[in-house]
Amino acid sequence: MMEEMAKVIKCDDKGWVTVEVQVKNACSHCDNSESCGTSAVASAFSPKVQVFSIPSDNQYEPGQLLRLGLPESVILKAAVLIYLLPLLGLFVGAGLATLVLSQFQVEVSDLQVIPAALTGAFLAWLYARRAAKKMEHTSQPVILAHLGHTL
Repeated sequence: MMEEMAKVIKCDDKGWVTVEVQVKNACSHCDNSESCGTSAVASAFSPKVQVFSIPSDNQYEPGQLLRLGLPESVILKAAVLIYLLPLLGLFVGAGLATLVLSQFQVEVSDLQVIPAALTGAFLAWLYARRAAKKMEHTSQPVILAHLGHTL
């Protein structure tokens, strides 16, 4: 389970807690951050904050800290949708173009295959985006622990 700290912004009477989570980047965890150009670029941008609501049976006060958890399976599914599905669409598009062109005994060239491959990748990306929206509604983080108030 992936865990993250969140700060309560508000809690309503309908069982929803609005929290904010500080988005971290990898540059803040390296010992070479003083001499790294990537770290300098990353520190130039302000830290990002995500705000969202999650269901809760308990009432919390603004400013309290919660530990949230999200199963690894959700993250793996998202990675497959984002990275592998468009790549698969690229290969399927190129393969189909090659197969169709060879059936008509046309000389297959890159100028004919590349647009079909890009179209396959784009269509797979559109499908992945729609599937990610559905997955986003069904995959909510859960509250693992109440940690008290911030200092």
